[in-house]
Amino acid sequence: MRAEEKNMVERIMDTETMGYAYEYPYGGGARKEYMLALTPENLANFIGARGYDAKKIVITDVLDRLIVNTCMGMLDVCPNQKLCGRIIEYLAPIQLGEKEAGEILAVERNVADEYFAMEDEAVTMAEC
Repeated sequence: MRAEEKNMVERIMDTETMGYAYEYPYGGGARKEYMLALTPENLANFIGARGYDAKKIVITDVLDRLIVNTCMGMLDVCPNQKLCGRIIEYLAPIQLGEKEAGEILAVERNVADEYFAMEDEAVTMAEC
């Protein structure tokens, strides 16, 4: 695991709002999976940067509860309307071309899995 990947996982965990994003490309193909911070600004940056390249994005918390679902770059289902409003505050200027998407706190899911496997191994070694 590269140092920048490890650093990004730790930055995501520092937000205390970790979750998963599943990106479904246009025309089919394998979905892409990410671990990301679930802050409203980060969600807006992720959707704003990747939303038009994906047919659908589904974002869940770590317990697989729906946070937000997009369809062709637009918010579709967002059970928490307060969170939805906060995402829109950041997302609308990106979608209107008034600003670029900012930094995205996300890593591919396999990188996150590798990080957690390393953490588990370190804990096991410490307990021996």
